[in-house]
Amino acid sequence: MDGLAQAGLTAVVIAPGSRSTPLTLAFESHPAINVFVHLDERSAGFYALGMSVALDRPVALVCTSGTAVANFLPALVEARMSQIPLLALTADRPHELRHSGANQTIDQVKIYGDQVLWSVDAPVPQPDAPDVVLRHLHTLATRAYTTANGLPKGPVQVNFPFRAPLEPVNGNRLTVIGNQSDSPITDYRLPITRGLITLPDAHLDFLADTIQAHPRGLIVCGPRCPGGEFPAALAALARQVGYPILADPISGLRFGEWVADTAVLSAYETYLQTAVPWPEPQLILRFGAVPTSKWLNAYLDKIAPAYRLHIRENGVWADDSHRTTHFIQANETAVCQQLLTRLPQRDNGEWVTAVTSTEKQAWQTLETHLYEPYFDGAVVTDVVDLLPPQATLFMGNSSPIRHLDQYGRAQSKPLFAYASRGASGIDGNISTALGIHAVRQRPLVAVLGDITFYHDLNGLLHVAGGKWQGTSDKGRVTSDHQLPLIIVLLHNDGGGIFNRLPIANMEPPFTKLFLTPHGLDFEPAVRMFGLDFARADGRTHFRQLLRDSLADGRPRVIEFRSHNQTDDQRRRQLNNIVIQFIKIEE
Repeated sequence: MDGLAQAGLTAVVIAPGSRSTPLTLAFESHPAINVFVHLDERSAGFYALGMSVALDRPVALVCTSGTAVANFLPALVEARMSQIPLLALTADRPHELRHSGANQTIDQVKIYGDQVLWSVDAPVPQPDAPDVVLRHLHTLATRAYTTANGLPKGPVQVNFPFRAPLEPVNGNRLTVIGNQSDSPITDYRLPITRGLITLPDAHLDFLADTIQAHPRGLIVCGPRCPGGEFPAALAALARQVGYPILADPISGLRFGEWVADTAVLSAYETYLQTAVPWPEPQLILRFGAVPTSKWLNAYLDKIAPAYRLHIRENGVWADDSHRTTHFIQANETAVCQQLLTRLPQRDNGEWVTAVTSTEKQAWQTLETHLYEPYFDGAVVTDVVDLLPPQATLFMGNSSPIRHLDQYGRAQSKPLFAYASRGASGIDGNISTALGIHAVRQRPLVAVLGDITFYHDLNGLLHVAGGKWQGTSDKGRVTSDHQLPLIIVLLHNDGGGIFNRLPIANMEPPFTKLFLTPHGLDFEPAVRMFGLDFARADGRTHFRQLLRDSLADGRPRVIEFRSHNQTDDQRRRQLNNIVIQFIKIEE
């Protein structure tokens, strides 16, 4: 634990159990590591995932042996696919009990397979361990943390076999050491540093010359672009070369002050369903993962630009159509800043105007027709409108993230939007949102569909009784934490996303086997956890409920009930209205 703390670890999420007692007590005794507790390993995994997303550095997970270990897998899969750093510290039975029929003993060595960047079986503790073994443990801690936080980032497993007794024994230096003054590794340090991947001048000159020679360009920002200085640096580059930015809702580029003077597009999921009235771009400059938008991806697959450049420092391939012409593994922020010094200011008004005029026409049409009749997509637009600056917005998978993609207009109000788009699962979304909230400590609105909400009801334990649970007295998040925490539950009684698929036209078996209406009333479950519950009746009532909830700070679920087929019909109608308007204007 001392090695992990020295490497930078500040938080651990523990799922209680017996075999993990040494890990649990060591973490609790360490003054630099903040302890969170959750009874459900699956929810604990996603809660740690959310914390790591917000921190952008590893968070540790601890569990006991057996199936507890397996329940971390969904969160680790998402971490692997989204390049999120996690440390899974799994307790295990000693070697002599493995494959023996011993209770709660399964094969945990490399149990996560390729879903982790590295998996290692730690040595069994022994009273007379030589100093080299203790140094190995310290080195292992630093290497595990650094690997999880490396290029690419991702999950790492360290499996810890323990023999009984598991509790502290007086005089045993391998149990709780206290200030560690009696430990032979007190003075041992292993600093590991990493620099930026930058490009040589020849490669930068190639990029600059290529961009300069192709004035009709588009910048595509997919999910999980870098944070920090990157959005402002990219926006400055876009203005300088006259390239509009198509910004995924969780790219970090759609909501921020740069939108005020940069061509940031956000209605493309609607108007790219038809032929757009501008010429094909000559160059595509990409950042981040594969975009959420179905129709943006279809457009990128259809066009034939001379160059498709993808810049991504972590080196993870993200092009399922395999049309990238140049993949550049370098620090995205540094490349943008260096290109700014090599490229002149270009008057590219004709191209930018051609593209942005379609964007403006689409939003004018949408805002005229979006709210009547009111449907789940318009709810998402109202959430974006009412959130205060710097707030956290978490979108569940299936319909909610697609609604934000289609109806969340780019704006200069800074918002921090997240979604689990690595494996795009609907499990653990509540816990992930709450983990992000624990770190950011800003107002949170999580928009979830009813099936997604059902899949992670256990995640509500983190705010049971209307207060934060599970932190030790070292915790930065205290039990009387009262920042606004709101879940907007889009309840359409089933898997509404399936209405977008051809199978929706096959009845039966569509309703029974795909839509699966469940008929559940979530209010009793929400109140079981001690949260407030309110059901919105129309747009005016929903907006008032959301305003009140943001003001009073109590954890609350606001349910909006609709009909999934009606919602999908409304979405299709809006698509047709916008497409027809654009064709008329053309």
